[in-house]
Amino acid sequence: MSSRNVAVRSLSEIRHHHRTPLPSSHLPDISSSLSALTPITTAAAAQTHITQLNTLLRSFLKNGIVAITPKELLHFFKSRLRHHPTLSHLDFHLFRYAAALDSFRHDHSTFEYMVRSLVSTNRLDSLPSLLEFVSSNPCPCSDGIFSCPRIEPIFRASIGSFCRSGRFDNAHHAFDIMTRLIDGKPNAALYNIVIHGYVKIGKLDKGFDFYKRMLNDRVKPDAVTFNILISGHCRNKKFELALEVFKEMKEKGCVPNVISFNTLIKGFFQGGKVEQAVEMAHEMTELGCEFSSVTCEILVNGLGRKGKIIEAADLMIEFLRRGVLPKVFDYFVLIEMLCIEGKADRALELMDEFWGKGCKPSLISCTTLIEGLRKNRRIEKSVGLMRRMLDEGIVPDSVTFSCLLDDMCGGGGAVEANKMRLLASKKGLVTDGVMYRILISGYTREGRRKEGEAVVNEMLDRGFVPDIATYNMFMDGLAKSKGCRG
Repeated sequence: MSSRNVAVRSLSEIRHHHRTPLPSSHLPDISSSLSALTPITTAAAAQTHITQLNTLLRSFLKNGIVAITPKELLHFFKSRLRHHPTLSHLDFHLFRYAAALDSFRHDHSTFEYMVRSLVSTNRLDSLPSLLEFVSSNPCPCSDGIFSCPRIEPIFRASIGSFCRSGRFDNAHHAFDIMTRLIDGKPNAALYNIVIHGYVKIGKLDKGFDFYKRMLNDRVKPDAVTFNILISGHCRNKKFELALEVFKEMKEKGCVPNVISFNTLIKGFFQGGKVEQAVEMAHEMTELGCEFSSVTCEILVNGLGRKGKIIEAADLMIEFLRRGVLPKVFDYFVLIEMLCIEGKADRALELMDEFWGKGCKPSLISCTTLIEGLRKNRRIEKSVGLMRRMLDEGIVPDSVTFSCLLDDMCGGGGAVEANKMRLLASKKGLVTDGVMYRILISGYTREGRRKEGEAVVNEMLDRGFVPDIATYNMFMDGLAKSKGCRG
């Protein structure tokens, strides 16, 4: 006899003999229940646990165990038993004991709690018998012509746990029980759980079989259903079949969503089908489906890995001008790829285009581009970008700013460097000792004694000059600088 049948029998026996109630002074022996959960538990330890559980329950109840209600039992489960260090695993035993009482009848709240407890603690061996009990002992709210509205959520948790653990026979059996209990047809989400479970472990054929059952049951597939099947085909590099599912999706009146397109585009890139991936992106816009940041990242990374950086930049500019790119898209990866390829000027053009359309760049995008421009000795352009950043309230990090100051001072632009430093200070960038030394060095090389002394004195006032010797060194350097102007 299978373990499921044994569990069903043990539970049904308690229910069938409930007309002879157990004595209310104690709970029944639970040695077998404990041994199934903790094999090393001795009979003495089992009896200790049952005594503790009995004491805990009696201290909670006011009117005795026999008069307990589902609401009280649920409260006891949640407040006393769930987090108990030694007795929490006895909740199912107590659930079965309550079912044996003449005056007690479980409702959907205790059903749902017990299912979720077994699922969360991975006690799936007991779950089939519990579902059989739910089937043979309906919730009180289903005594009329309609079934209990909580049946689907209860079985959804069970079916999902069976699928995640690879117990598909149990999942199918639970699904069959549920279809008998509910009014009408199951929700598409329940079919999707089973289909996804099969696809996730590579059993795509089984997933399609359950999809066919869904159609035979006259349940309309939704976008999630088709996305699962498309993803399964793409993972197995069966792109033609993925396109067939995509075509069927549209034929059945289900509108593809952004996940549908993202899955196909990513699959095409992974399969080396770059042109088809780009075509799918264009079809996405033609059908009026909005791009997400993930869509943009898939396109940029996919083209970038194939060495098509310029094509990726042109594609993003095209979609930007058509107004289909999301405002939150961070084009940092595109900027970084262009800079790595030595195409910082093209990266600057791209940033100008995006910025002009209201897509403000991130700080890391700006600093990456500045480094790229500096590497190509485009100092004037990097300075222009820094000024624009400051005007827009984008405050750079001190390292990037110091490097740019050094470039400016090295090219005879100490005065402009100091002006930009003052502007950055107003925007929140704190001048540090490195920046002061760079400016002093620049003024010294240019022979600007007066401007240099002003910086040294500011440096002194802010505590960046450690002693009088350092102060005199700076002043002497400025006084002796070639072509001193002040």
